[in-house]
Amino acid sequence: MVATDKVTGKLSSTLSWVKNSVSHTVSQMASQVATPSSLHTTVASSTASLSSPSSASPTQLSPDDVELLAKLEEQNRLLETDSKSLRSVNGSRRNSGSSLVSSSSASSNLSHLEEDSWILWGRIVNEWEDVRKKKEKQLKELVRKGVPHHFRAIVWQLLCNAQNLPIKEQYSELLKMTSPCEKLIRRDIARTYPEHEFFKEKDSLGQEVLFNVMKAYSLVDREVGYCQGSAFIVGLLLMQMPEEEAFCVFVKLMQEYRLRELFKPSMAELGLCMYQFECMIQEQLPELHVHFQAQSFHTSMYASSWFLTIFLTSFPLPVATRIFDIFMCEGLEIVFRVGMAILQMNQAELMQLDMEGMLQHFQKVIPHQLDSGPDKVIQAAYQVKYNAKKMKKLEKEYTTIKTKEMEEQVEIKRLRTENRLLKQRIDTLEKESASLADRLIQGQVTRAQEAEENYLVKRELATVKQHIEETSVQLEQAQSTIRQLQQPFAKGNPRYTEESILQLERELVQARLKEAESQCALKEMQDKILYMEQRNTSLPDENNVVRLQEELIGVKLREAEALTGLKELRQQVRDLEEHWQRHLARTAGRWKDSPRKNAASELQDELMSVRLREAEAQAELRETRQRMLELETQNQIHSNQLRRAELEARNLQDRLHVLSNQNKMLHSELQETKRKQAEIECKNKEEVMAVRLREADNIAAMAELQQQISELEIQKEEGKVQGQLNNTDSSQYIRDLKDQIADLKHEVIRMRFQSSLKKTFFKLR
Repeated sequence: MVATDKVTGKLSSTLSWVKNSVSHTVSQMASQVATPSSLHTTVASSTASLSSPSSASPTQLSPDDVELLAKLEEQNRLLETDSKSLRSVNGSRRNSGSSLVSSSSASSNLSHLEEDSWILWGRIVNEWEDVRKKKEKQLKELVRKGVPHHFRAIVWQLLCNAQNLPIKEQYSELLKMTSPCEKLIRRDIARTYPEHEFFKEKDSLGQEVLFNVMKAYSLVDREVGYCQGSAFIVGLLLMQMPEEEAFCVFVKLMQEYRLRELFKPSMAELGLCMYQFECMIQEQLPELHVHFQAQSFHTSMYASSWFLTIFLTSFPLPVATRIFDIFMCEGLEIVFRVGMAILQMNQAELMQLDMEGMLQHFQKVIPHQLDSGPDKVIQAAYQVKYNAKKMKKLEKEYTTIKTKEMEEQVEIKRLRTENRLLKQRIDTLEKESASLADRLIQGQVTRAQEAEENYLVKRELATVKQHIEETSVQLEQAQSTIRQLQQPFAKGNPRYTEESILQLERELVQARLKEAESQCALKEMQDKILYMEQRNTSLPDENNVVRLQEELIGVKLREAEALTGLKELRQQVRDLEEHWQRHLARTAGRWKDSPRKNAASELQDELMSVRLREAEAQAELRETRQRMLELETQNQIHSNQLRRAELEARNLQDRLHVLSNQNKMLHSELQETKRKQAEIECKNKEEVMAVRLREADNIAAMAELQQQISELEIQKEEGKVQGQLNNTDSSQYIRDLKDQIADLKHEVIRMRFQSSLKKTFFKLR
């Protein structure tokens, strides 16, 4: 028994020294940037020092070391309260052979388990690669029971493989750049952990490093930029590690933990998470799901912040940190599990609340339920049914639904566009209809004016013709008078004859002036008639005129019917007035008559009132018919306008078709002309080549002929010499030679003439 007590005391002192050395080592690793090799080296050195406890005595600790050790023990007691974790670590001590004695008190047992947890996590960090590959299941169990506070910075970097990222070297350069999101980040900095000591004060170190990390990421990922919920995650990372390591871990989380899709401007991944979570509620908590639907309490109203901040804004910070440990190891699955566990634990209370009450319950009641610690909710979370294959199936269903919604939105947008175009077309047609109506009215007015002008011109023309006839008659009379006066002049009365002739000449001049005026007036009238005919040709064609005449006839017929009805109504009014006068005459002495006569007069009064009502009804009927006729007239006018508009449109289409056909024909003719021109150019080139060849042949022939001429001249000279020598009859030979020379010269001249003619012909072409 004494030996056992001695061993127990010695072991307690040794473990205290071990804890002090490990605390010192871990604090150094958390305060500086640690590469994987430095991490392994540090932990290896700590384990090496642990393996030889006899090299330093616990009695050599200074008072400062003792005080530091006491503070570390107090913090570890607050963080490490999981009884299951203690039992698991105690079992690992027994398996490793490190358990030598068992303490008799609960406080000494807790201290031993904390020390074993430190030793265990030190070995895990030192042998991380082997543990991650070979003991992944045991590692998950340890993470679920909580990572010690001083190991979180190292373990989180190792869990997400962020310990040696190349982007870490760019961090200082990113801080020198300017981000378009700086104003938003500055605005939201004060809203991030407003009660935490590290971030509470304005322009403190915590707010500055948080701003640096958010700014650097907004420059790295410009598509996401900055989202408010991400600042809480970065703030938690900065509570555990320096800003460079926090930046690297945050980049890894965004890239490999689906957070980037959650924080994109479209937030499509958040919609998927809401859909999957709602399906889990419908399957596992159907009554609560029906209650949510009845209260219009949508999943995004309470669960969106769970996924965006991993419960950091909804739960107490120690609880959210424990959940974040598991998130770093297992991903978003823990968010689904914890969310379902929270709903299962509060189902009874939520079923009795309305929408506002449920919102208050989620914001105020549930966070206080977790003040005791995260063990209960984490234990309940791993009892929730979670099927990864079904989640994949739900993801496909959500993608299909969203695709259909996008197609429907596209179709709705297309229909709205078509509707807008149809409205524009209706407005255009209404404007065209109004324009056609205006043109029709203007045409009718213009046609009436032209008809009136035409009538006036015809009257003036008739007046001019009558004036011309009168003038011609006067001219004939003057001529006959001249003939009569010429007879006395012939008989020898010259004075009388001269005076008469002068008078007649003056009358003749006046008559000719009048005739010239008449001719001018007639020409003006003819010009005016031509102008009126040209104006008439510009008016609507005969078909339109016929339609307008038909419309006018219909309107006049309806007007006649209306006038007839009005006459009938007036006649009925006159009849009623006569009856009324008679009735007044009868009722004037009614008080003197007997009761029988009074009854008859009352019946006559009723008959009179009935006739009056009948007249009123007939008047209303006539007025209704008149309105109906007016509406029919308007309908017919509008239908005629539409018919004319369609006819003009068809005419324009036919004209366009004819013009397009003419354009095609002209284009084909142009192509054919180009082709013929090319053929003609080819033929001309061939002819030129042939002429040049013939010219070369002619030149060669001319050269041969000239050579023959020179040979003949030589022969001639030789013949002369021989004739002189031989005194023979050489004159005949000389004449033959001269004839041959003349023929050859004539042939040369003919060939030159032909060559000059051909050259002239090609120049003219």
